Amino acid sequence: MTRLLSKDYLDFMTKVFKDIKLGLDEDIRQKLELLSPQFSDYRILKKSVDARQRHNPHFVYSFEVAGPHEGLTKIEFQLEPLTQKPQIKPIIIGSGPAGLFAALRLVERGIPCMLFERGSVAEKRIMGINKFWRYGELDPRNNVCFGEGGAGLYSDGKLITRIKSSHIPYVMNRLVQFGAPAEIEFLSNPHVGSDKIRRVIPKMRQFLLTHGCEFFPDTQIVDFVSDAHSIQGVITEHGQKYFSDHIVLATGHSADDIFQALHRHNVHMESKSYALGLRIEHPQAAINKIQYRDYFNHPKLGSANYKLTYHDHESGTGVYSFCMCPGGFVLSSGTEADGIVCNGMSNFNRNSHWANSAIVVTIEAGKDTTNDLWGGMKLRREIETKAFHAVQSRGGSKQLPAQKITDFLKNKSGDTLLGSSPSGTIGVNLRDLLPKKVNQFLLKGLENFDSKMKGFIIDQAQFYGVETRTSCPIRVTRHEDSLESVSHSNLYPTGEGAGYAGGITSAACDGIDVAEKIFAKLSNTTSMLANKN
Repeated sequence: MTRLLSKDYLDFMTKVFKDIKLGLDEDIRQKLELLSPQFSDYRILKKSVDARQRHNPHFVYSFEVAGPHEGLTKIEFQLEPLTQKPQIKPIIIGSGPAGLFAALRLVERGIPCMLFERGSVAEKRIMGINKFWRYGELDPRNNVCFGEGGAGLYSDGKLITRIKSSHIPYVMNRLVQFGAPAEIEFLSNPHVGSDKIRRVIPKMRQFLLTHGCEFFPDTQIVDFVSDAHSIQGVITEHGQKYFSDHIVLATGHSADDIFQALHRHNVHMESKSYALGLRIEHPQAAINKIQYRDYFNHPKLGSANYKLTYHDHESGTGVYSFCMCPGGFVLSSGTEADGIVCNGMSNFNRNSHWANSAIVVTIEAGKDTTNDLWGGMKLRREIETKAFHAVQSRGGSKQLPAQKITDFLKNKSGDTLLGSSPSGTIGVNLRDLLPKKVNQFLLKGLENFDSKMKGFIIDQAQFYGVETRTSCPIRVTRHEDSLESVSHSNLYPTGEGAGYAGGITSAACDGIDVAEKIFAKLSNTTSMLANKN
């Protein structure tokens, strides 16, 4: 059924049509002529694939349509700047999505800032990563987790999020402005692709530099300047001190040293639940056949994805797919020389022969880990180290530990399959690396997933180890209203590493939220000074 709605922000003669079904080979313009004869222009607001009906996969669209002699207004985000620039610049630690979008929002509000990053700019960072994948030589500063762009730079550029935020359109708009594909503004499962986002980030950096942001790459923050109730500044590895009334902590889920530094200054933190497991890889053709059935080869459908969940009601434990990469690659993505971590990515065209996804089990803080702040971090580190030594003991070096799904079910080692990882694989019984609970629920989850997607368990699928960096096991707690640390003013815990986001889009939105709090605070200060004068 077609639903016709009007929107306040649209011009007088524009209409919005929602939930419009189009067959795979139907023409958009012909469909719109039936809905709005003599329309002059249209804009896609949303597009998704519905393949639930075996014999009728189709697209579902929402359109904004302009009538005769009318046009569509360009959607813009005009931001009121601060009337007077602050004397002391805000400091941002980390140039992942949270840090970059915090910086972007600040400079667009007319607030100069300083952005610090332990790793290198994106162009230099990729050289360190390629060296690691090819030779196994880890650069502790430039890897899949550290460096300009953050971990999201090498995880497909997936922009799917479960959060409801008014900032999402702004994030998509700005990414397109810096070179991301325009379709991310309307696709239900948007992604930039790791190949394209590497070209977006340098353009974003250049914009920041020309609009009042000082950028310090290859500059690690090693400590803070504080008193009992506030963080007053940061100390770099070079011994330089920088002071500010607004310090944005956007260091991502893997900056363990930052948590140690915060702990030394008695900044309040708490352990939190997270998830860990393995990454599964199938031939993409197998996933296409499961999802698209007789239409698996249709050129308009592309590489199929999936989202799977299983909840054990007796224990309350969840098992779910995470960071699904159609037409992608499995990557080695550790940050320590004696630890192995895997992750997934895909390029914009998603045209590799494989599909991969993390399959992870919830880990409850204090129940599945030691009952202290560092319990989750300790478990994560223990598993990653086990994976490294398992590969070394089998004569490997840079390879990822892997195991066919059928062998995992039988609890035995065996030969590995040809796969997508540029680091290669070496056969390991992955059950030996994981806690008993994780193995138990991975088995239950696989059985459940195969009942939902017949053919999910096949001889041609394999697991890679280990998927441990889904999120941070620690939260740097903050006030709900001010977004400042509950124990130390001036410090704004932000994004995924601080425990307040779970992906590129949510981290970017959180960075914007923090920037808006800083803008509001500075606006209030400016207003009071003006009234005083």
